[in-house]
Amino acid sequence: MPEVYPDTLPVEQVPEYLARLKASAFNGDLQEDELLITADTIVSIHGKVVGKPHDRQQAVAMLRELSGNKHTVISGLCLTTVREQKSCSVCTDVFFRELTEKEIVYYVDRYKPFDKAGAYGIQEWIGYVGIERIDGSFYNVMGLPVQILCRQLKEFGVEVCK
Repeated sequence: MPEVYPDTLPVEQVPEYLARLKASAFNGDLQEDELLITADTIVSIHGKVVGKPHDRQQAVAMLRELSGNKHTVISGLCLTTVREQKSCSVCTDVFFRELTEKEIVYYVDRYKPFDKAGAYGIQEWIGYVGIERIDGSFYNVMGLPVQILCRQLKEFGVEVCK
């Protein structure tokens, strides 16, 4: 599903909007005892959304922009049952050190991060060597804020530890 959202939507609301959009695109019929979980994650820097790179050149350009800067990773969650739908979002600030051109090219060529918002995975080599610190949830940066998901599941009456 392409990342389509209204231009007027504030950046902080984009992932939650996309998560709800994914839920609305679900073609099956939910049963009484089923819960649909959808999520989307974006990277925001300088007030703009950075999506997934379309190619090598765009991935390299994205990492150059993130290099030496703080950016925000925002994940939206949407939980849907036949009776209700709840959504929320989580923000984590990520601080990259200055990356060399050699490091950026090495990472893009070796890990091919074309399916990742911001062209990187925190759990991959670039995260180990390039991220100085994060303020917030590590799992949010990976793409699924598990702590918030567990809290939301409890609100739906789902037991997360048995």
